[in-house]
Amino acid sequence: MATDRKKGDAYTRPIRRILTGMIVVALLAVFVAGRIDSPRMERFRARVIDQVTPGFGWAAGPVTGIANMITDFESYQRVYEQNQELRRELQQMKAWKEAALQLEQKNARLLALNNVQLDPRLTHVTGVVMADSGSPFRQSVLLNVGARDGIRDGWATMDGIGVVGRISGLGQNTARVILLTDSSARVPVRIQPTGQTALLSGDNTAAPRLDLSEAPENIRPGDRVITSGDGGVFPAGLLVGQVAQGPDQALRVMLAADYQRLEFLRVLRSPESERIGDTGGLLIPAAPPPETATGTPPKTPPDTTALQEAGDG
Repeated sequence: MATDRKKGDAYTRPIRRILTGMIVVALLAVFVAGRIDSPRMERFRARVIDQVTPGFGWAAGPVTGIANMITDFESYQRVYEQNQELRRELQQMKAWKEAALQLEQKNARLLALNNVQLDPRLTHVTGVVMADSGSPFRQSVLLNVGARDGIRDGWATMDGIGVVGRISGLGQNTARVILLTDSSARVPVRIQPTGQTALLSGDNTAAPRLDLSEAPENIRPGDRVITSGDGGVFPAGLLVGQVAQGPDQALRVMLAADYQRLEFLRVLRSPESERIGDTGGLLIPAAPPPETATGTPPKTPPDTTALQEAGDG
């Protein structure tokens, strides 16, 4: 058996060498033919390609089919991902629609019960947000309206939906707005529908803390938060946001204003509050002068002491 194997190797080895040499020579010939730049060689190459290419169509068929299958699979995968994304968006839209219907019904019910009417004196001046503080320890923005536009210190500002802050710092052409998220912001608010009053305290986070002065067990996430008007800090009835429960189980407020896209703010012209000079007059009003039967007040008699002193002089 070993002798037969040696004889087979003796015959096949020269054949392999000859075939290898022929392949190398053919490759070299193809390389040299491709490098020669002449019109005759160019016509020869074109003729060879025309003769050889149709014969290799059967070899390119499977490769083309596999490439088309890969392209179709990628297209199917993209369509599937888009379909899933559209399903998620549809679910979110249904949830938003349900929430909007509930809020619309609740708002209509509250307006019908309370006969709420906003103060017609709350006009506004619109300003453009030019810059923000850029500091995590100071939450404020700068407006391009100021004292020349009739702005006054302490007025409330809104972004069209909810309260943003109040004017704190006034120039001739600019005004600085302290946001509700600032650590120095303290706003009296009212929770609906329970009607409880609370204090909104900023802590430099997107959801300020809600410090309740009454029973917090009656407050539920999703309750509406509006300004109460106590203390004259803000006008009453302005939307602030909704109650939410934070990771620390503390009650917070998801603000209705979009703090990520503050471009234009409305500065509310608050009416002047009545100044009280005599605090005692609120409890004991001054008694009107007595009237006679004819309806005219009685005449006071002259001071006789003063007349005698004048006569002695």
